[in-house]
Amino acid sequence: MERNDRKKFLHKQESYAVQGAAFEVYKEFRNRHKEKVYGRAMVACLKANKLQVEQEKRIPIYFREEKVGTYIPDIVVNDCIFIELKCKPQITRDDIKQFWYYLKGSKYKVGYLINFGASNGVQIERRVYDIARKKKQ
Repeated sequence: MERNDRKKFLHKQESYAVQGAAFEVYKEFRNRHKEKVYGRAMVACLKANKLQVEQEKRIPIYFREEKVGTYIPDIVVNDCIFIELKCKPQITRDDIKQFWYYLKGSKYKVGYLINFGASNGVQIERRVYDIARKKKQ
C-alpha cells in the first residue's frame, strides 16, 4: 500500500477497532458458539473501546433514490461502518455478494463481513463502496 493510499483509508480508527475486537473475541471463544454470542461479545469489545454501537439498526435500501427495502445489519459502529456476522465453516460467494449489495444499497461506505465459524481462524472481509458512489452523484 502506498503512502497516499494510507491517507485515504476510510474510518481508520473504527476499522482497526472492529478488526481488533474480532480477533479478541475469536481468541476467547474460537469457533464454538452461536452467532448471537459473538455479536454480544463484539458489542462489549467495541463499547469498551468507547465506540458508539447499535445492534440490529434498520437501514433503508435505495434504488435510484427510492426506498425499496430495509436491511438490518448485526452491528453499526459510529454510524459509519456496518458489520454482518456469520458463524459457519466458510464464507461463501453468496454471503459476499449479498453483503456487497447491502453496502451498495445503503448510505454506508465501509462494511465488514466477519465469520467466527471457520476452524482456521476468524475470517474478516472489509469492503469499501465510496469511489463508485461518488461517480454516480
